[in-house]
Amino acid sequence: MANLKEIRNRISSVSSTMQITSAMKMVSAAKLKKAQDAITAMRPYADKLTELLQNLSATLDADSGSKFADQREVKNVLIVAITSNRGLCGAFNSNIIKQASHLATNYTDKNVAIVAIGKKANDALSKEYEILANESTVFDDLTFDNVAQIAELLMKKFEEGSVDKIELVYNKFKNAATQIVTTEQFLPIVSGTEDANPNQDYIFEPSKAEIVETLIPKSLKTQLFKAIRDSFASEHGARMTAMHKATDNATELRDQLKLTYNKARQAAITNEILEIVGGAEALNN
Repeated sequence: MANLKEIRNRISSVSSTMQITSAMKMVSAAKLKKAQDAITAMRPYADKLTELLQNLSATLDADSGSKFADQREVKNVLIVAITSNRGLCGAFNSNIIKQASHLATNYTDKNVAIVAIGKKANDALSKEYEILANESTVFDDLTFDNVAQIAELLMKKFEEGSVDKIELVYNKFKNAATQIVTTEQFLPIVSGTEDANPNQDYIFEPSKAEIVETLIPKSLKTQLFKAIRDSFASEHGARMTAMHKATDNATELRDQLKLTYNKARQAAITNEILEIVGGAEALNN
């Protein structure tokens, strides 16, 4: 059994760790509320815009000039992996890295490149795949304008023909305890879904070409912004849950160490009493 000093040091160490994890849990809980409100408010707009885009894409003619709906032979694939810049959030990052790696293995005969949004994705995937861009700094100031720059980079790569298909891999926020790993096609535009109505009659004002040139890029930027917002909220939810469990485990471990310490202390006191009694008996004899 460890001596009393070692047990006291362990109790002190576990208590300090528990204070840190408890503080991180409260910080993530505060940030989660703001991030959750942001993604909840944004989803209806983003989903409706995507629905309109899909319906519009189903009605486009070949001469409409929609370069982002160009379905061509897939030779070069770009995977956008959205993780966080920090750890201590359970399996949040590892799930995305595994999904991105699994997705890349499905394109064994294609050229696969990675755009990493988050340091964890960049650090893990750079060992096996080409990192086309590392956009980890977007989390320092998560605004639509900063995300739009990343979306413009992706659209430019697709428009130039250097990339034939772009897919997003991110955690979709459901609640603080649940994040859904989601793979979503970014480009070319997915048109003609089951819910889409290609026969729906639209009145184009000012013109179909102008609508295509403005609506589709805006929709793509909104789609990427929603994915990053989802991931951001999921990160804080995962970290809050992980730190809550860590705090509970530290509390349980501290209680066990205190019990062990009391047992060892009681055993030491009993031994001292036995020695005193034994010494007194020896003197009397």
